[in-house]
Amino acid sequence: MKDRRSFLKSVGAAGGVAFTAGCIGQFGSQPYGDGTLTFVMSPTEPQEFMESQYAPVRDYLDEETEDDVEVELQYANNYSAVLRALGEGNAEIAETGPFAAALGVRGDQCDVVLQRYAYGSWDYHSVLITNEDSDIEEPADLEGRDIGFAATTSASGSLYPLYMLKQAGLDIGDAPMSDDGADFNASWSGHAQAFEALQSGQIDAAGVGRFITWDYGNEDYVEGIREVDSVSGIPRAPIIVSPELDDEKKEKFTDAFLDAPEDIYLGEDGEEDAEDEENPDDLWFSDVREADVDTYQPVVDVANELGIESDLLDEGTE
Repeated sequence: MKDRRSFLKSVGAAGGVAFTAGCIGQFGSQPYGDGTLTFVMSPTEPQEFMESQYAPVRDYLDEETEDDVEVELQYANNYSAVLRALGEGNAEIAETGPFAAALGVRGDQCDVVLQRYAYGSWDYHSVLITNEDSDIEEPADLEGRDIGFAATTSASGSLYPLYMLKQAGLDIGDAPMSDDGADFNASWSGHAQAFEALQSGQIDAAGVGRFITWDYGNEDYVEGIREVDSVSGIPRAPIIVSPELDDEKKEKFTDAFLDAPEDIYLGEDGEEDAEDEENPDDLWFSDVREADVDTYQPVVDVANELGIESDLLDEGTE
């Protein structure tokens, strides 16, 4: 069984343009027109991992831009920082989650240009799961129970599981900000942490992305786990750009990714990782296609149903 860490893989890279140092929440003014192209990473993983994962992407963009343009990576404190950087024209391009992108477009802080592909599909699943020997059969049975979720802003590990509970008639109270007023006891951590808490019997159920629970060899849940409810068709995470960019630059970034060689996804060794790789170095996604805000309308609909606003983005990571 692999956790998200083994999917979001680190890669060491040599040469190229230097990284900016430190975790930042406010970005300095370094517009593309002044000679710097800034690629912002959302805080889905620790900074050192993401800097190494995206090093080949940075180097590729450096090759594709003008000779006098320096490409650099920046790591954000939270999703609001990503959107502010793009919206204010202090960064040009970013990778982020579906929920952040949907809210960013709604607030005129970014434009969606690409959708990422991984694990054989352009979309993914959110699940409510329990242990095989549990008496929980449907979401309504979770009233009064202990449920673990991923980060508060996670689409598959928080928003969609809460949506499933609400659809089942349970009051979700102030969730995902807290479980005040909810018909269940909730905790938020990460996909792996919530899943491990369920397996160890610390909680009664977990709301997570299915990838953390799935035995890909047998195409079924890992032993001892069963599904309570699920939602499929969640669009995989996008790549977004600043609305301050002109159409020519937006098209240039889009085409660069669409035409990118395979080795930007394969890490430092340039080879696909084996399943038993001790130190895998591939990115978690392997392709992109053109997309726009309509691609992420399902996520917007769920956020609207839950009454969630953009200030949630300051609370955590996806």
